[in-house]
Amino acid sequence: MSAPETARSGRRQYLDWLRGVAVLVMILGHGVDSWTLDAERAGAGYRRSLLVSGMAGAPVFLFLAGIALSLAAGARTRGGRTAAEVAALARTRGWQVFGLALLFRLQSWVIGGGDPQRMLKVDILNVMGLSMLGAAVLWQMGRSTSSRALLLSIAAVCTAMVTPLVRAAGALDPLPDFVEAYLRPAPGASFSLFPWAGFLFAGCAAGLWLDVARTHERERTATRALAALGAALALGGYAASFLPPIYAQSSFWGSSPTFFFVRLGVVLCLLSIAHAWLGASSGRSRLAELGRSSLFVYWVHVELAYGVVSIPLHGNLSIELALLGVILLSLLMYALVQAKARLIDYGAPSWWRSPAPPGHPAG
Repeated sequence: MSAPETARSGRRQYLDWLRGVAVLVMILGHGVDSWTLDAERAGAGYRRSLLVSGMAGAPVFLFLAGIALSLAAGARTRGGRTAAEVAALARTRGWQVFGLALLFRLQSWVIGGGDPQRMLKVDILNVMGLSMLGAAVLWQMGRSTSSRALLLSIAAVCTAMVTPLVRAAGALDPLPDFVEAYLRPAPGASFSLFPWAGFLFAGCAAGLWLDVARTHERERTATRALAALGAALALGGYAASFLPPIYAQSSFWGSSPTFFFVRLGVVLCLLSIAHAWLGASSGRSRLAELGRSSLFVYWVHVELAYGVVSIPLHGNLSIELALLGVILLSLLMYALVQAKARLIDYGAPSWWRSPAPPGHPAG
């Protein structure tokens, strides 16, 4: 006889835990990127640090933002909201995140000065906000969980597959630079809608699957299935990278769909690992606490890593000292998260308390 299934309730702490892991990876990437000596940037320590950051930083944040969007939509639908109302609320959330992106760039310019064009730089929050708008439209177009998951999955695949074409498209050249930057990265930037929006679309599709898993046992089955899919994507993407290219212009580490699918596969496997590690646990988790405050950590630590406060460190540390600085910055951010929980959260608006995430070199 099989054990009785246990209905799940409350917040999925393993998602916060995974977001907390991504927070530490994000701090690693930013600290090493900002502080390491130029002479040591060809070394294995520097390259491995940025590889970890690129694999499990921004992709995880965008993917989890997509999951959160679908879980919220499911909860609102069960609460009696219409599809139009649910989609409208999702779009509102997208505009909020996009507005925070603009506010963040304004703050960086006010504190650090320099060229006002810096305020137009596209970073992860810009991509996240606009991707949420697109996901809300696709969600509303579907009429069932399966049709919505199919639409979002197709959108994720198409976003990755057209990225090399968008990067090479001469038709985009006449666009204003700040508009073009949303389609392909501007010099010195890492983010654009192609391919990064694909991670959020994929997260939305996975979130729909998790939302219908109403017990811990079914959720475990779902995360294991996603891990199997992730392993297939990662291995398939890696194998495909050795085949003759199908694009006239493509870079594996930048625009290649194979690298996108490798990273997406890694994220899907990390999701299953997080669920297996925490399961139905509701006890205290310091990583989950960091994850629940990921927006706050992003907002503060980028200024500490790249801003005027740390100018003496910029490009002046060995990789060993840069990694030590990353550890100290991580401890400082955890202490600030604890202080925020005691002093601010009780009166803060819900959009600030909610985790809404971050990423890759943001200089």
